[in-house]
Formats: sequence, structure tokens, C-alpha cells
Amino acid sequence: MAEVSFEKRLVELGIELPEVVKPLAAYVPAVTFNGTVQTSGQLPVVAGELPATGKVGGAVSPEQAYDLARTAAINALAAVRSELGSLDRVTRVVKVTGFVASTPEFTGQPGVVNGASELLGEVFGEAGQHARSAVGVPVLPLDSPVEVEITVAFE
Repeated sequence: MAEVSFEKRLVELGIELPEVVKPLAAYVPAVTFNGTVQTSGQLPVVAGELPATGKVGGAVSPEQAYDLARTAAINALAAVRSELGSLDRVTRVVKVTGFVASTPEFTGQPGVVNGASELLGEVFGEAGQHARSAVGVPVLPLDSPVEVEITVAFE
């Protein structure tokens, strides 16, 4: 168990985890295996809607995309909590993979995915430090600008 309550930290940060976003196809939001939870890719859905669509470097600014990556990470935490019952069982964020639908000339994917990484650092502190990939792609489901998946270890 965590020495510090990550659930309490969410409250302190004013973050309320939403209901888990329903899958768009034939998969589950998260899978628990060998002491880890691996989430499926999470879009930045808020109240059933994407707040923005399009390509980063085009219709979506890097700053907007950063905020969307943060929202996608919040949705990933909701999927983790649905598997574990409480984020206080998390011992480490292991890996973050962020996909950024971007124009061909946009090369700031790492800065966009920082929205997810920094949120996880705020919530988990040192346990939120993780390995990461930030990948530019031509298109994501529903024309989402970003998608985030995370792997966490737990007790």
C-alpha cells in the first residue's frame, strides 16, 4: 500500500475521476496481469464527448493537446481504479505511451504527452516517474488529437 494516499492526493488536486469510458470496439478498458495494470488507449473524452478533434499543429494547438493528454491520463487512472478499487494500491507508474495525431511538420509530440506525464507526477510523486514513448500518428479514433495508455505496478 502507498505510504501517501494517492486517492487523497486526487482530492487535494481537485481531480475527480470520471466513470470509465466505454470501449469503442472489442476490448476492455484495462487488464490486470502479473502485478500490473495495463490500460487500453484512452481518449480525452469528457462527459461522453471529445472536447476537440483534428490534428495537432493544425486545428489543435500544442497547448490544447497538452490539456487533452492530461484528460486522457485522468481517464486512464479511472480505468486503473476500476481494476484495483483504489489508486492507493499503485506502487509505480511503469510506462506511458502517448499517441499524437499531428500534421507532418509537427515535431512537438513529447511536449504534448508531457500533459499526461506531469499529471501522473502530480498524483504519484516519485512513484509517478516512468518510461515513456511519444509517437506521432496520422489519425486516431474519432479524430481525437491524442490517446494515452499507461502501465502501473500494484500491491
